[in-house]
Amino acid sequence: MPEHPLLFVGIVALLTITPGADMAMVARSVFTGGRRDAFATTLGITAGCLAWAFASALGVAAVLAASQTAYDALRLVGAVYLVWLGVQSLMAARRGQPSHVETGDRRSSPFRQGLLTNLFNPKIAVFYSTFLPQFIGPGDPALLISMLLASVHIALGITWLSLYAWLLARAVEAFKGSRLRRALDALTGTVLVTLGVRLAVQRH
Repeated sequence: MPEHPLLFVGIVALLTITPGADMAMVARSVFTGGRRDAFATTLGITAGCLAWAFASALGVAAVLAASQTAYDALRLVGAVYLVWLGVQSLMAARRGQPSHVETGDRRSSPFRQGLLTNLFNPKIAVFYSTFLPQFIGPGDPALLISMLLASVHIALGITWLSLYAWLLARAVEAFKGSRLRRALDALTGTVLVTLGVRLAVQRH
C-alpha cells in the first residue's frame, strides 16, 4: 500500500491539469484531426508516462537524472521535436491547411507524436525517479508500488486530457471557420515552439 495515497492523488491531480506540452499536443490533434486523433495522442502521452514510470522503478530513470550528458542529450532532442511540431502547426496556419498529411498510416501518427513527446522529455524521468519514491514505504515492493502510483497518474491523465479534448472539440465545432482554425493552429504552434525553446535552455 502506498504511503499517503490521498496526498499523492491531490498533488498528481494538480500537476495533471496544469497547462503544458501534453495539453498543447492534445489541442494540436483536436485542430488537425478532431477528437479521435486527440484521444490517440492522449494514449501516446500516457504510454510515454508509463514507460518512464517503469524505467524509474528499474532505476534507469535515476541513472539518466544523475547523468548531465545523457539528460542534456535527451532534453535537446525533445526540444527539437517540440519546435518541429510547432513549426508544422505554424506553417499549416499560414497555408490554411491541416498540419498532418493524409496517409494510410495517419491514424497511428497522433499516438506516435504523443508518445515521443514524453519519451523525449527527461523532466518526466526526473519526476518519476524523485517523486514516486516519497510514497513508497520501507520494505514495500518498489516495482509494484511504483507501477500502482503511475497507474493512478495515468488514469487521471487520460480522464483529464479526454475531457479537455472533448470540450475543445465542441468549442471548435461551435465556431467553425477556416480563419478560426488557422488562428488556433497558429496559437498551438507558438505554444509548442515556446515550450521547445524553454526545454532547450532549461538546465537540470
